[in-house]
This record gives sequence, C-alpha cells and structure tokens, in this order.
Amino acid sequence: MQIVVAGQGYVGLPLAVRAAEVGHRVVGYDVDTDRVQQLAAGQSYVRDVDSSRLRAVLESGAYCATGDASALAGFDIAVITVPTPLRDGVPDLTCIESCARTLGEHLRPGATVVLESTTYPGTTEELLVPILEEVSGLKGGVDFLAGFSPERIGNKRWSFETPKIVSGIDATSLGAIKSFYDGIFQTTVPVSGPKVAELAKLIENTFRFVNISMINEMAMLATALGVNIWEAIDAAATKPFGFTRFTPGPGIGGHCLPVDPMFLSWKAQQELGVPFRFAELAADVNRHMPNYVVRRVVEALGKRGMPVRGSLILLLGLTYKYNATDLRNSPSARVAELLIDLGAEVRGAEPNLPDGDDTKLNVPRVDASPDEVAGADAVILLMDHPQFDLPMIKTCATYVLDCRNRLSGANVETL
Repeated sequence: MQIVVAGQGYVGLPLAVRAAEVGHRVVGYDVDTDRVQQLAAGQSYVRDVDSSRLRAVLESGAYCATGDASALAGFDIAVITVPTPLRDGVPDLTCIESCARTLGEHLRPGATVVLESTTYPGTTEELLVPILEEVSGLKGGVDFLAGFSPERIGNKRWSFETPKIVSGIDATSLGAIKSFYDGIFQTTVPVSGPKVAELAKLIENTFRFVNISMINEMAMLATALGVNIWEAIDAAATKPFGFTRFTPGPGIGGHCLPVDPMFLSWKAQQELGVPFRFAELAADVNRHMPNYVVRRVVEALGKRGMPVRGSLILLLGLTYKYNATDLRNSPSARVAELLIDLGAEVRGAEPNLPDGDDTKLNVPRVDASPDEVAGADAVILLMDHPQFDLPMIKTCATYVLDCRNRLSGANVETL
C-alpha cells in the first residue's frame, strides 16, 4: 500500500522505516526542512533507527522523505505522529489540526487516516474527523476510514513486539487499521472505539507519572528520616505480587510523562468542571524535584564551608532518560538554571549528543574526564549513561550527589 507517515520524529520515523521494510511504499512527511534533508541523505537522528536501515529503504525506493505536500496524493493509509505539547497547561493540537487539513486535501474515497499522537479522549472523533470531512468534502465512516492507535515507543527491547492498541470510528475502520498494524506489530489489541484507545494511553502514562511522583516524595521523606530509600525499595520489590518497582530521580522529562496526564486533567476540568487531583499533585511533586536536588547540593557544600556562589558544579547526564538522545523537558535544564541563579559555575557532560550539537544545551559542554570530575566542587549524577566511568567518578570526585544509586563511598550521597 501507499503509506504516509506525517511527522518523522521519535514516533514517526521508526514506524515509517518499519512499514517500508515489510513491503509498503512509504512517504515520510515532515514540515521541518532540516529533518527532511538529513533523512534524504540517509542520516538518522533517532536512536531506534540505525542510519544503515534508513539508507537501505531509501536505496530500495520503499521510503522517501519530503516536505512537499503534493507527494501525499494517492495514499491508502496516512498515520499522524505529530507533536501535541502543552502550552501553559493547555493542550496544543495545532499540529494535528494543520496535518489534518493537509491530508484532507489529498484524501480520497476508501483511504484511511490514523492518529497516533497522544491526546485527550474525543480528539479523533471531535477534531480530526470533522477537519478531514470539511477539507475533503467526504464523510467519515462512509467515504473514508479513521481511528486512533496510541504510540508505545520508549523501550528498545520491545519495539515492535509491544502489543499495539487499535481502534476505529466504525467496524470497517477498525478492520482496516488492525490489518495494517498486524503486518507491522506482532500483536494488535482492538478496542471498541477511539475514546477507549485515547484514554488507555493516558492511563499507561499517568500510572508511571503518579508512581514516580510517589517514590520521589517518599525519597525526600526517607532522607529526612535517615532511612536509605534505595534499600527499602529493594526490600519491597521482593514481594512477587501487588508491587511494581519505581525508583526516585531528579525529575521527569521527555515528550510523554510530563505532558500526557495533564491532557486528561485539562479535559476533566473543561468538560466536567472537576480537577484530576492525582495528576495535579503528581505534577507538583515532580516539578519541584530539581529544587530538591539543588537544595541537597547547597547543603553538602555548606557542610564543607563552601558557598554555592562561585562553586564549580559538574552535571553528568543531561538527557531525560538513560542512554537517550532526547533533551526535551529534561530536569537537567531546571537543575542547571537553579544553580546558575545561585551563582554557581555549571558545566555539563552528555555523551549521547553528537559533537557540535551544543545548541540544545543551556550549559557549557565538557567531557566527563578525570580532570573535570576532580576539578568540580560538586558532581551531580543525573543520568547514569553507560559511557560514564563510574569507578573513576567515585575515585576522583570530591563530592557526588548520585541521583541513580550507582555509587557509594564517603564522598557520595544518594538522592
């Protein structure tokens, strides 16, 4: 089939390449000209897609990247994987709206449009389909098919082995969407409608969001009580049922966890006039974790008779996730900002960003070398990337605040 994947980011590019590998003709559409140029040159910027795989589907002709909307004509299935950020606590669906209008201009009878972008329940049927109908003059469920299938990226081990939830605005739409994803994923999970699928995605991420918040707050309490939270978590995790292990950290980041639960919070407030109290409380706890990290460092410096102003502080691991290349919403940015506001000299080591890609960082970039580690008044291990030499850091550092429980010793404190 002729497939369009609109949005060639962390969700769209892996899907587009996989669809090309299983035999479809795929157009990867993106309005970012820099991305399109990189893709056309066979250079992948997404860790889940090796450049060799990208070049293979480019050379075979099964995949092409473009920013030219005319290339979308004639599609059988279009998948929307565009960003859905929050703006001042309000869902920003302008990318979905714009993409829907572009696809609507090329929508033909019998074609299918699938939304994968995370959003609040009702978006597919109340926003996407009406725009497609308005622009195309066609009728959803009569002339064209549509549905929602939430993305589940973020775990390289599972990848396309992750069960894929699928839904449609009617039975025919569900059948077509399920058939498409059956050829890409090992398992599909059909549900009764788009609202169920949309809510299922929010349940998944809110579950993680709330539990991370709970363990973060518990870590702060445990430190104040003089209890090792990490040992307590290990002990609790020996229970073979009724417990899921979560660990504390300097905060949450990425394109999902800080954002998705607030979609449901906004929807509940707008439509029902009630707050989603768990999500709002969790957001407050997680939002203030960088403040807690900074407070711990300030206290540690104070015990050594050192003011934070003028101190050299080295941040290790700036991405929001282990071994990731993604800086979006990373708590490292807030930690750095708070330390700089207090007068500290802050440097950052992030091995997962290519050389020359320093424009995304808000601190000078350095290598985590013995000299840099030894020269810092305090080292904060924000993310324990495998490239870091942890024994060297333990040996060379004067003081380490370990946010990942990877080090121990007289010069180390854990979060």
